[in-house]
Amino acid sequence: QLQLVESGGDLVQPGGSLRLSCVGSGFRFDHAAIGWFRQVPGSDRIYVACISSAGATTGTVDPDRFTISRDNAENTVYLQMNSLKAEDTGRYYCSVRTGRCSRHVDEYDAWGQGTPVTVSS
Repeated sequence: QLQLVESGGDLVQPGGSLRLSCVGSGFRFDHAAIGWFRQVPGSDRIYVACISSAGATTGTVDPDRFTISRDNAENTVYLQMNSLKAEDTGRYYCSVRTGRCSRHVDEYDAWGQGTPVTVSS
């Protein structure tokens, strides 16, 4: 059974850092593109970053602050978030798709339950 489990969300002060993790199982992890999206209540999920099966990471929305990486040996994708701002607050979801990365929610095959990030002083 395909499963994605996010972790690492927390309450952090502005300017702080967090590293989110997404562990996948039940599929060929090293053949999959993994995306991260953020959602706040009442709004659509917004693309944050994606990493292809080959490790390509072009398309991160704020590459000066956010870095996505993967460890296929651990079936894990990470999202390192630095210099966090209040507008980064939301629930962060990872998602999986075959083929290339996409910025479109509808093009992903499965989602985790999300991990909450709150940036506040």
